[in-house]
Amino acid sequence: MAILLMGAGTFAVDRMSGSQPEAPVFEVDPFWPMPLPNHWLLGSAVGVGVDSRDHVFVIHRQGSFNERTEIGAAAVPPTGECCLPAPNILEFDPEGNLVNAWGGESDDYDWPTSNHGLTVDPNDNIWIGGNGRTDSHILKFTRDGRFLMQIGLPNQEANSNTTAHFGRVAKISFDASGNEAYVADGYGNKRVVVLDANTGEFLRYWGAYGNEPDDTDLGRYNPDDPPAQQFRNPVHCAEPSNDGLLYVCDRPNDRIQVFQTDGTFVTEKFIAPATLGDGSTWDIAFSRDPEQRFMYVADGKNMKIYVLDRRSLEILTTFGDGGRQPGQFFAVHSIATDSRGNIFTTETYEGKRVQRFVYRGLGPVTAMNQGAPWPRRDSN
Repeated sequence: MAILLMGAGTFAVDRMSGSQPEAPVFEVDPFWPMPLPNHWLLGSAVGVGVDSRDHVFVIHRQGSFNERTEIGAAAVPPTGECCLPAPNILEFDPEGNLVNAWGGESDDYDWPTSNHGLTVDPNDNIWIGGNGRTDSHILKFTRDGRFLMQIGLPNQEANSNTTAHFGRVAKISFDASGNEAYVADGYGNKRVVVLDANTGEFLRYWGAYGNEPDDTDLGRYNPDDPPAQQFRNPVHCAEPSNDGLLYVCDRPNDRIQVFQTDGTFVTEKFIAPATLGDGSTWDIAFSRDPEQRFMYVADGKNMKIYVLDRRSLEILTTFGDGGRQPGQFFAVHSIATDSRGNIFTTETYEGKRVQRFVYRGLGPVTAMNQGAPWPRRDSN
């Protein structure tokens, strides 16, 4: 199928070489995933991860529905045939078929009051956090939903210098060996935490620029102010690369800070720095080549995905736009890649869906803002 890269504006050629830079090319798959059974409906979708089989796991919030307009079948009495909240965690095979669904409250663990983030570790275990007011813990499951471990207890006060619990965790990520877990901690605390992924033991933590975390309220972000010396809430992701760097989403500050994995600050990149409110840096995924040459950044406020050169942090191009059609976004929240280089995204707020963007190889960059990477219709 041919590719149409939509959007206005051209990208400047490389002034040194006189040639256009290249970047991964994607095409939205409007038929992925397959329709859900049982009149199930996704709520605000706040996490996506891919396991070693390229199965895709999505987590959403069952409490995010409008009962009158979305889940009439769950009303008492039912007001119509459709719809019902899907289970919290859904598993899809590479073709988009739903193959498992699980999650929710249990006597064995404390389910978050507000699900947030889902990551698959190198052993195919599922880790989730929560950004509800009382969520100060992490849960770990097997990929089929068997409970393995809870780290921390709920109902703890925010404290960015404690080693006993968390403060409304946004997301957990892992190094290539799976021995260490990197926690974006998060909505209550203002830090990165590194854990032993097997035991849950706290190993180290730090704030912006590698500083000791400080929970002082910084007030609202102002792009005209000097760069903040601490993270703002939420610290939304902390993604380790294969070459020993850690990329942290300081979302309301519109920046990605890069560290060595011991907390030594390396550099930072501001993205759409005029963005206010929810901020621009929501989540990160890497291309699947051994060098992880490219980095993909989800921007839920400006409704797009940035494609960056991971080493230089240069923005090469973007795709997506605000809207509800395939290839557009409403609050793109989380992003992950599979072994074939395909991208998967979820949307929160009223977006409430997962999308797949098929990797079509490398191509010359001809537009900074591609818009929706929609398949070209066959001409007659």
